[in-house]
Amino acid sequence: MNKLASDIFKLTAALALTFLAAYLGQVFTGPAIPTWYAGLHKPIFSPPNWLFGPVWTLLYALMAVSAFLVWREDGKDQEIKLALKIFVIQLILNILWSLAFFGLRSPLLGLIVIVALWAAILLTIKNFLRISALAGWLMLPYLLWVSFASVLNFSIFILNL
Repeated sequence: MNKLASDIFKLTAALALTFLAAYLGQVFTGPAIPTWYAGLHKPIFSPPNWLFGPVWTLLYALMAVSAFLVWREDGKDQEIKLALKIFVIQLILNILWSLAFFGLRSPLLGLIVIVALWAAILLTIKNFLRISALAGWLMLPYLLWVSFASVLNFSIFILNL
């Protein structure tokens, strides 16, 4: 397979995997938004519901491109494999957060999972930066959003005790 065909395959696979995670998270999130989530007490800084879709779409696209940039690098096979494994772990934690918070309707369990997710994103960034500076930096908006989401999750937990 030539380099262009290989890059197209890797980008397509990275997009498919990342947006599969988005879809799986939405399976738990979507039904809970107009019902359970709508009835929760939320902090004043809680964004409007319509904002989450566009933000997450952009973040998933950035994650996919970031993973692609790492995957297409040459000569660092073990580092690349480790970095991509950590990337997949954070995607799984991302899905698990949606399951915990929205699916199980548990802000406390969501809070526990989002702390692990935040750490996994940070570890992903650290490993991606060793391979591709751009890939690492493209993950930063995701870390910042999950940092905000962690504060929001904590606030919702406290306000709904």
